[in-house]
Amino acid sequence: MTADAPSQTPAQAQPAPNVDASAVREIAAGVFVIPDHRVPLVPNVGIIIGNDAALVIDTGMGPRNGEHVHEAARRLAGGRRLFLTLTHFHPEHGYGAQAFKGEAIILYNRAQRDELAAKWDAYLGMFRQIFPAAVSDALADTRIVMPDIAYEGPWCEVDLGGRIVELSTAGMAHTRGDQIAFVRPERILFTGDLAEEKTFPIFPWFPPNDTSIDAKNWAAWLAACAELDPAIVVPGHGEVGSVAILNEVRTYLLDLAGEVATRRKAGMDADGIVAELAPAVRARYPEWHFPEWIDFAIRYYSTLG
Repeated sequence: MTADAPSQTPAQAQPAPNVDASAVREIAAGVFVIPDHRVPLVPNVGIIIGNDAALVIDTGMGPRNGEHVHEAARRLAGGRRLFLTLTHFHPEHGYGAQAFKGEAIILYNRAQRDELAAKWDAYLGMFRQIFPAAVSDALADTRIVMPDIAYEGPWCEVDLGGRIVELSTAGMAHTRGDQIAFVRPERILFTGDLAEEKTFPIFPWFPPNDTSIDAKNWAAWLAACAELDPAIVVPGHGEVGSVAILNEVRTYLLDLAGEVATRRKAGMDADGIVAELAPAVRARYPEWHFPEWIDFAIRYYSTLG
């Protein structure tokens, strides 16, 4: 895989991708979120506190963001041990992990670890090339960080003392190694980019460099997540909400798959489908952010039989 930019990119004018750790808020007893404020390339970051340890979910992009998240976690956790995990390998979610190296037990699933090792350099180069200078600045001096522990899956329990967080992976979906985190008994679900609130799903469909998407499994996994009956859903990006977020994203995926398949059967090519369908999809979801991802999704579905 090379670091060549794809022929189509989501680059646009945007603010610096800075995690605002000062905005951390408690969404349930001992469960905190640093919100993304809808800033592009900033994730919702989770910090979950137990009696003995704390778990951080995602770091933001680059060492400075990682340091801000680490400082917030240490402030909330006090002297407790720290764990770090990522929802997936993408730079805006995990390329700040070096701030935790030696300061926390770093835990990934094996597919996530392997995908990070395979695609690290390419994504670093691509993000520097296609996004504004503020992204390159955020990624300055970024180093790859491998986990201390890599679990095989599908489930891994992290015991924080009086609180268990269940990590789960279910095969390729948005990436090869997507991971959710479920906090019981509060029933709080962290989804990463499997679900984003009022945001067109991110399809990193960049052939030939990256084609690691399985949208059928993605939709199935969202259905399984809904069956967990979460009381609170923390999406990868956007506002914290309810299970409705999962259902809306799943409906989008299934509807778009069907609409593209119908047009493929009628003999239309990908360019024609994009031209006809993308404006209609955008009009259907007028409040959703980042419509540039519609084209990527259509082109992905156009490759399916």
